[in-house]
Amino acid sequence: MLSQHSILQVENIATCFRTQEGIVHAVNGISFELKKGELLGVVGESGAGKSVTMMSLLKLLPMPPAEIVSGKATFDGEDLLKLDLEKLRKIRGGKIGFIFQDPMTSLNPVLTIGYQLTEPMREHLGLSRKNARIRAIELLDLVGIPMAKSRMNDFPHQFSGGMRQRVMIAIALACDPQILIADEPTTALDVTIQAQILEIVKRLREELGMAIIWITHDLGVVAGIADRVAVMYGGYIVEEAPVNELYAKPKHPYTQDLLKTLPNLEGKRAERLESIKGQPPSLYQVPRSCPFAPRCNRVLERCKHENPVLTSRNNNHNVACWWNPDSGNDS
Repeated sequence: MLSQHSILQVENIATCFRTQEGIVHAVNGISFELKKGELLGVVGESGAGKSVTMMSLLKLLPMPPAEIVSGKATFDGEDLLKLDLEKLRKIRGGKIGFIFQDPMTSLNPVLTIGYQLTEPMREHLGLSRKNARIRAIELLDLVGIPMAKSRMNDFPHQFSGGMRQRVMIAIALACDPQILIADEPTTALDVTIQAQILEIVKRLREELGMAIIWITHDLGVVAGIADRVAVMYGGYIVEEAPVNELYAKPKHPYTQDLLKTLPNLEGKRAERLESIKGQPPSLYQVPRSCPFAPRCNRVLERCKHENPVLTSRNNNHNVACWWNPDSGNDS
């Protein structure tokens, strides 16, 4: 059983970008908590606000144009959003590790893999050069890099995409973080390598007991690794539930539509995979109505005038929707 201890509590985070075309309201009041040892999957289409939400927590966005308008993120008894950059740097890469989408742009092309692995350990843990090197080789072994010792002096371009992603995981784990945030780390990889990376993360989580936030646009990816799933749309969480509950009884029409886009794995032949009609919402205005209403096949008159808030239905199942399949209005 997971500990009920909450390691991170996020309340009402809102982030916008000031551009020449206007203000983009990327994240519009996100609240969630992460328990110790838990894996939270955060899913949704591109532009839903998944990455912006998590990067806001550690102020990893360029400011300007980004601006964190409101919110609180409590970690280790402190609000991350109120910390100065010096204190925040000690947490980034130390207590909270971050794996970015593209390892080729995240790794420094002119520094060796060994240097990029040992630097955070010397900075955050105060390890000597020798001890940091020993630990770095252990980490490369841990994430499945063959002949780890001989690869320490290699540069990023000498590694394949899958191997670079493993190096990124090793760097994120270097200081034994309490939380690991993985931002679509397998998107650019082929299916076989993706499966290997997911296995590594599952194993490391079991061995190290860290909490993980896994950001992805693919509900299929988190099915086998998450404890809970938060579904984002238009800068909001529209549904949040334990993983089995969400897949068995999705309550938001957007989640239902997302699940219909997945191939059937039970051997039954699907007629054809479905797609969600329409376009994601423009984020130049804060939605006053439900952001999914224009694409929704369950839309009610109320949806066009009032944006529902995330409320609990049952079994820790939270939904932001005026339509309620449990009230007998399911068709």
